[in-house]
Amino acid sequence: MKPTYFVLAALPLAVAAQAQTDSIEEILVTADFRATNLSELATSATVINADAINARGAEHLAQILNTAPNVNFSTGASRGRFFQIRGIGERSQFIEPVNPSVGLLVDGIDLTGIGGAATTLDIAQVEILRGPQGTLYGANALAGLINMVSAAPTQEFSGEVNATLGDYNIQTLSGAISGGLTDTLSARVALEQHSSDGYQDNDYLNIDDNQNIDEQTARAKLRWQPSDALQLDVTGLYVNVDNGYDAFSLDNTRTTLSDNPGHDRAETSAGSARLQWRLNDAVSLVALGSHAQSDTEYGFDEDWTYADICSDFTCIYDGYSSTDNYLRDIDNTTADLRLVSNNERHEFGWVAGVYYRDQNESLLRQYTYASGDFTSDFSAENTALYGQLDIPLSAALKLVTGLRYEERSADYRDSDDVSFTPEDDMLGGKLALEYHTDSTLYYGLISRGYKAGGFNSNTALPESSREYQPEFLWNYEVGAKFASNDNRITSNIAVFYQDRDDVQTKQSLLQQIDGDTCPCSFEDYTTNAAAGHSYGLEVDINWQASEALRLFASLGLLRSEFDNFQSYVHAGANPGEGEAYDLSGHDLPHAPHYQFTAGGEYFFTDHWFARLEIEGKDSFYFSSRHEAQADSYELFNARLGYATEHWELALWGRNLTDEDTQTRGFGAFGNDPRKGYDTEPYYQFGEPRVVGLSGTYRF
Repeated sequence: MKPTYFVLAALPLAVAAQAQTDSIEEILVTADFRATNLSELATSATVINADAINARGAEHLAQILNTAPNVNFSTGASRGRFFQIRGIGERSQFIEPVNPSVGLLVDGIDLTGIGGAATTLDIAQVEILRGPQGTLYGANALAGLINMVSAAPTQEFSGEVNATLGDYNIQTLSGAISGGLTDTLSARVALEQHSSDGYQDNDYLNIDDNQNIDEQTARAKLRWQPSDALQLDVTGLYVNVDNGYDAFSLDNTRTTLSDNPGHDRAETSAGSARLQWRLNDAVSLVALGSHAQSDTEYGFDEDWTYADICSDFTCIYDGYSSTDNYLRDIDNTTADLRLVSNNERHEFGWVAGVYYRDQNESLLRQYTYASGDFTSDFSAENTALYGQLDIPLSAALKLVTGLRYEERSADYRDSDDVSFTPEDDMLGGKLALEYHTDSTLYYGLISRGYKAGGFNSNTALPESSREYQPEFLWNYEVGAKFASNDNRITSNIAVFYQDRDDVQTKQSLLQQIDGDTCPCSFEDYTTNAAAGHSYGLEVDINWQASEALRLFASLGLLRSEFDNFQSYVHAGANPGEGEAYDLSGHDLPHAPHYQFTAGGEYFFTDHWFARLEIEGKDSFYFSSRHEAQADSYELFNARLGYATEHWELALWGRNLTDEDTQTRGFGAFGNDPRKGYDTEPYYQFGEPRVVGLSGTYRF
């Protein structure tokens, strides 16, 4: 099958096992200024609900992202920590603070850049908005926004307990309880412990849990609603991640030889508050605040082997031994205050707001070949003013205009006496024309997003490469959202073209540690490519074929290229002779040409059900520094279950054909002394076949 010609596409939504229906329920997107039905949201968006998350046995955001068109992620850690939308997004972080291209919110908490904390405990839905959100979210949403929303407290007493056992010693126990504390105050508490031995073996240490997963998540929510005009939601979140990281093998297998396996740890304590107050019939006040504090430790065995490997194997060059460790403390505080008009869709409406973000980040790097510990301190403040007007031109036609002005000032100091104090003024917004009928929305959208500039602390770089400029993106999009008269079929389609100026792209400076050959160290830095563009298609269809059968599919097509980019650090360049590698017309990293999902869920009886789906992805480049690629793939996932009013038991499987997939790769160096450190590609692999059994009791 050629997925490029696969024209069905759909929102990957499952239906609750015990809730058969003959129509598709409405989906409310909460990430926008006003909670809006997905079918009336004039932008390309995907909503993944709790049933779709449970159907995969997913414990982390990265395990469900492939169900959304033109959305990807990279690992280089125990989990997918960095996200890309339409080929735009970061892929790693080492020394410098990063300016993310994809925003991540969890219950209003800004966890942008802390993707390891995106566990799925009690998550009701994941909203993915593709394209720049320049008016809505600003500098951290150049490519788009991921908004995770957990289940809300209820006045009725209810709860559930879940347990899962699976391959690779997967053990998960979770529970949630909700109910009213008073007539106006309700609460919900959810807890989870999830662990696994991981999918790697270490032959040198003779262990199989070197890439283990050990994660705890706790969430508490309060909702106070003394009247119909006033509602206050408060959320507390705690995520403790203590995972192993030993992903790369000299032989490109799932068996490593590391004598010092790495780790990927993060302890996050966070909270948010949202006040919505209807001041009068015309205006509501919305106040949002969040704070997140994360202590992270990320380290790895740089040589991927043991010190005396050449005693056991024939080596061309001597081996080496090195570890690299990054302890990073991150504090994010945000405040957003807005006035929102209370109007119907066909009426004049407006939004006016002010936004503030304070970020502080301290780093301690411990590296074998460094003369001592490296430390740095970074702080940044973002302030923004924004507004939006919804102007009805007729009963069916509406013009939407949005504008956001944002200032960012930053301060950086490190132990190498390097300092930077960049300041940026940025402007974004959108202009949309919407045409509504009873069952269809047609829209045209022009939006502008932006991302702040930054700096490179490495003193080995030439002065001209030490700072880079803000990036701006123009997005041109037309789309339509349809629903059949009986609401059995819904479909969404969007066609887009994106034009990028001063593209920020990650490069690596290769430095020999001793002599003219590897072992080598790699110093990441960011530079501005001249420009870039991308275009593509995003479609989804959801069909309630009968009370017993639901079918769904999704498709994303993408072409993304650099324009006029001459790279002197690409593996094919010869900087000593002044010869650059021409990346003009080259695909952007992590930008597969196609992605798709298709499947269905069928109820054999009132209790027995089955779900089968296929997901696929084209090959894609890992970096703009080399030509290593991930292979294209098709994966099959399934779930077979039995459900009653209170009980559910399900057998599920991911990647049933046990296909190897790659989630991170290098292709510009060699790390094997047995081969004389010849340059070759190395890969981190995604999940193999995983089968599990889950049980749920609801009360």
